[in-house]
Amino acid sequence: MMPPRNQDFGLKKPGGARSGSVINFRKTVHSGSLRRSSAVLPSVLTFAVIVASGGLLLMIEKGMLNSMETPPPLGYSKRSGYLRQARNLDPAVDAESQILQEIRNRTIRTMCGQKNMPHNVWSLSPLQRKTLLQHILVNDEHRFLYCYVPKVACSNWKRVLKVLSGALENVDVNIKMNHKSDLLFLSSLKPEEIRYRLKHYFKFMFVREPMERLLSAYRNKFGEIKAYQEKYGAEIIRRYRKGHAKDTAVAGDDVTFAEFVRYLLDEDVDRMNEHWMPIYNLCQPCAVSYDFIGSYEHLESDADYVLQRISAPPHVHFPERQTWYKPVTKETLHYYLCSLPQKLLRELLPKYILDFSLFTYPFPNTTTEYCRH
Repeated sequence: MMPPRNQDFGLKKPGGARSGSVINFRKTVHSGSLRRSSAVLPSVLTFAVIVASGGLLLMIEKGMLNSMETPPPLGYSKRSGYLRQARNLDPAVDAESQILQEIRNRTIRTMCGQKNMPHNVWSLSPLQRKTLLQHILVNDEHRFLYCYVPKVACSNWKRVLKVLSGALENVDVNIKMNHKSDLLFLSSLKPEEIRYRLKHYFKFMFVREPMERLLSAYRNKFGEIKAYQEKYGAEIIRRYRKGHAKDTAVAGDDVTFAEFVRYLLDEDVDRMNEHWMPIYNLCQPCAVSYDFIGSYEHLESDADYVLQRISAPPHVHFPERQTWYKPVTKETLHYYLCSLPQKLLRELLPKYILDFSLFTYPFPNTTTEYCRH
């Protein structure tokens, strides 16, 4: 197991953030992982300020919306007009989504303008580039690239891609999703083909609150998937549960959330399983100029926008969530995070600091007072 590599997440004076349309999300941090040491505290605090500032800006702008008419972001009228017509959305809800997009755009543009950030796919390390290209799906007919993130509705997006390519009759067909067949990955193309598509195709991805995504992966993989229990669960129990270091009969089906977190703390983020690898490592938004970054929290409206943007046929819609899907509620997340030893949570957050910061998610509140309720 490679030891985690330290990385400087501190902000330097901007070296000239690249300009572009508001919907253009500029390239993310080429990231390694953090050692659990006091050396990371200043940089963690820097990012905490960014997260807090993003939240403050959101509150300020939302307050402004209530008291005055603010100019909309670029592209607002076209998108919001389409969405309200298609979904009869509440204009206030759509405005909040637009503000969040604007804040996320500013944050990514500022962060990715730093000199120590990767500015294209080819400046990534070979391992980082391999991971990225293996997570970008291609549709040549509609000229778009989609970077999929596990536990952020990626199965449903893959259904959409299969319908668009003719491999699947419709998105509601009741079949088990094969995550590899009938899909074209950017990693299978030649360098010149990759460059052309990155330059000319519409590029999008979807994000989710980091701890909610992490908990969703934990509950699904260790609570339901035997292959993960045998491969990862057994290893975690032998490594972190006293008296089980040499136990060959471990089933791996009762991994606690605290044990899972201890395992994550010792993992290099560049080598994690994709289901709990940070989003920035999977999709590298500093190395790829995404045209749109949707969110799990606004999945329905954001998915509709993407389908309209890629000129999907009228019969293609984003699938409803499967009946077996178990959502991570605020109450469930509250329970798991508040049950976690605070020391572990403080050490875990640096692993996902760029997901919180670049995608403008506030840190979880696990104060004693909050956790008592």
